Parts: sequence; structure tokens; C-alpha cells
Amino acid sequence: MRALKRFPVAVQPYTIREALAQDYAGSLERVAAIGYKGIELGPPPEGMTVSAQKALLDRLGLRVIGTHAGFDTLDFDPDEIADYLEETDGGKFVTISLRFGSRQDVIEQARKMNGIGEKFRRRGITFLYHNHDWEFAKFDGEYILDILLRETDPELVQTELDTYWIKKGGEDPAAYLSKLKGRAPLLHVKDMEAGDERFFAEIGEGIIDFAEVAGVAEQIGVQWLVVEQDLCRRDPFESLKISYGNLLKLGLVEP
Repeated sequence: MRALKRFPVAVQPYTIREALAQDYAGSLERVAAIGYKGIELGPPPEGMTVSAQKALLDRLGLRVIGTHAGFDTLDFDPDEIADYLEETDGGKFVTISLRFGSRQDVIEQARKMNGIGEKFRRRGITFLYHNHDWEFAKFDGEYILDILLRETDPELVQTELDTYWIKKGGEDPAAYLSKLKGRAPLLHVKDMEAGDERFFAEIGEGIIDFAEVAGVAEQIGVQWLVVEQDLCRRDPFESLKISYGNLLKLGLVEP
């Protein structure tokens, strides 16, 4: 059996949002100590410059791979975000999530996203869409996410899909991802507990087959795996450590 591809592994710091608010530098130090090499990160907290943030990240060996531009809004300045990523020296991805009220709303938002994606492309940045489960509701018998993917230009809008939310939306993560060859440079990896509650789980502790997901991720061109856990039953840093350790055991972490 052929060995699975090893990926660089990043973290989405929403997982440790409360700790970051209390001790920004110390929290990033703990993430780096676990072994994570990348992070999706926005501008630093008040009182810290971007250059100081970059110096901290450089010292820790953490690379900013991209940032999230906000939730349920397209009202942001692409150039301002691109300037931030350029200053951090490496981030090439900007991600958003939206809610949609109708099929026509999806089509109109897709048109706006194409325009924003073109602005980012001019700056050497790729614009990504991140799903939740609500994109697996249907308008006229078609998934919202399928409409959005069809109505956006793959050259301008790509994806950072999320394994947990695909599963909660009723689809098999590996099967759904297999349709996105060349359109999924980042992948949020997140597990789901067994049982009716379908609570978030650490990677390898739930019901999602991450060996299968990783095999598809290689086929479709995923560049980074990004660990996120929205809610944790234990200390979030312990959850991040368990997820990273299980990715190591699966042979999925790039040396």
C-alpha cells in the first residue's frame, strides 16, 4: 500500500480564541511547541505592530499562511488585507464564509465574490470560500454550495472546505472533496464525535476517516491541512495536541 502524502499542518486560532485574548504571545508559543508550522492569522492585537507580530512568529517558526476576512460580509478592503499579508511575508490566502437567503442571493454573492477574487489575484493572493453545514441546504433541489461553486470562477474563487461541516451537512467529506481538483489549496480538518449530538472531536477521535480524506486531499492538490476545533470538551491546547499527535500517527505530517 502506497504511503499517504505528508502535509504541512497549520492551525486556525479560533480554537484558542479565549486564551489568545488573555495571553497572545504565550498562546502562540504553546501552538508552536505542539509542532504546528503554519497559522491562519489576522492583524495583531492593540498595542502590537505587525512587524512585532512577524518577529514573534519568526522566532516561533510559525508561518502565516493566510487570514479570514470576516464572517457573512463582503464589505472589506482587499488591498488592506493584501497589505497585511505582504507585511507578514508569506500568506497567500484570504477566506470568507457567508449565509444565503435564496438561490438568487447565492448567484448575486457569487458575482461579487468573482470581483473580489480578481482584486486579490492582482495582488498574488487566492480568495477562498469556507463552508459550514448550512450550504448543504437546497434551493430548487440543489445544494447552496454546489450553486456557489458553479457560479464562481475557479480562477478567482477557490475553497477551504471543512470536513466536519461537510459531514454534518449530510455528505461524505472525502467523496465531496473529490469533486474539487485544483480548487482546494487549504483544507480544514476537524472530526465529529459519534452519537446524535455530533459534537466536535479531535482528529482521529471521531467518525471521519482521515486516511481517506488525506488520500483525496493529495489527489485534488491540497497544500496545507488546517486544524480547527470550534468547541472542545477539554482544554483547547490539549485538543490541538491530540489532533496533531494523531495526524503524526497517521503519517500525514510533513517532517
